[in-house]
Amino acid sequence: LIGRKDEVVKQLTGGIGMLMKKNKVTVINGWGKVTGANEVTVGKDKHTAKNILIAVGSDVVELPFAKFDGKTIISSTEALDINKVPEHLIVIGAGVIGLEMGSVWRRLGSKVTLIDIEDLPVAIMDKDLGKEALKIFKKQGLEFRLGAKVSDVKKSKTGVTVTVEGKDGKAEELAGDKLLVSVGRKPATAGLFDGVDVKINDRGQIDINDHFQTSVPSIYAIGDCVRGPMLAHKGEEEGVACAEHLAGQATHINYAAIPWVVYTAPEIAGVGVTEDEAKEQGLDISIGKFSFRANGRALAIDEAEGFVKVIAQKGTDKLLGVHIIGHNASEMIAEAVTVMEFGGSAEDIARTVHAHPTMSEAVKEAALSVHKRALHS
Repeated sequence: LIGRKDEVVKQLTGGIGMLMKKNKVTVINGWGKVTGANEVTVGKDKHTAKNILIAVGSDVVELPFAKFDGKTIISSTEALDINKVPEHLIVIGAGVIGLEMGSVWRRLGSKVTLIDIEDLPVAIMDKDLGKEALKIFKKQGLEFRLGAKVSDVKKSKTGVTVTVEGKDGKAEELAGDKLLVSVGRKPATAGLFDGVDVKINDRGQIDINDHFQTSVPSIYAIGDCVRGPMLAHKGEEEGVACAEHLAGQATHINYAAIPWVVYTAPEIAGVGVTEDEAKEQGLDISIGKFSFRANGRALAIDEAEGFVKVIAQKGTDKLLGVHIIGHNASEMIAEAVTVMEFGGSAEDIARTVHAHPTMSEAVKEAALSVHKRALHS
């Protein structure tokens, strides 16, 4: 499995190299620093340009009491390279990456325990998805310690012991052979600038304006090292938009229509506002839900867990958010993104013909359900 993963990575990264060559892009490999408004230094070599675009990405966040050693206490990077299934994998953080990695190793045979201070996994998503995810992944055998914090981590010859404290103050010790720390990522901006006054906020993000321009006019920045969600597709779109802007073209990114995905089994995906966010914003909303248990394709392929949830604005019916937990959710969310990008409504989805039998029919049914018109519920 790890061997195949390495081959796929090699193929994909090799493909990027070929694209660079095809498009006559000069690639300089090395550790670089921005040493001037128009200068980047790599090793002893200095390179100058009219504009500089920073896309340094992000790095894992390390806990002071659980320093990474790459073997017993690991990050998501090492979690993709374990060459033996752990007996007991303890995960600090039940967010996107923690849940993804934990569910992978559970399916491969590990006992997995996830610890998180929040009451539901992946707290950024709609709470209905969180509740369903908790139910599904518990059924798969994942163990959760939610509403809890880690107060101590001790390494031993056989692995690691983690002390967990619940809301009631009671402590519990968990023993495992590996500890995955997955408490978030931070912009990889440390040591990036040398003698250049590019403003960085208290979160380590490079400050930019609406055209990705930093406090130094000739320097631009995109992706994980600036504001917004840390998502590969968000960074890609920003890269395209920034290049278009530098070429004098018009640019546009609708940040309200950027989807996110949790690559578990089943997958979880969403776009737009959650129900709680809509209420916090004072929006008057209508909600439609549809379970995959009433979807023919889902039943036929034995993937009937989960549902689709559609949030629309009352009166205008404008589509505000769509949230899915189920097989192939990562692909189905694209329909919702497209409709939102064009300022469409729940009815626009409801009146669009969907092939039968398909999982995506559940998106149509959820949109119909906004107005209590679902056909199969």
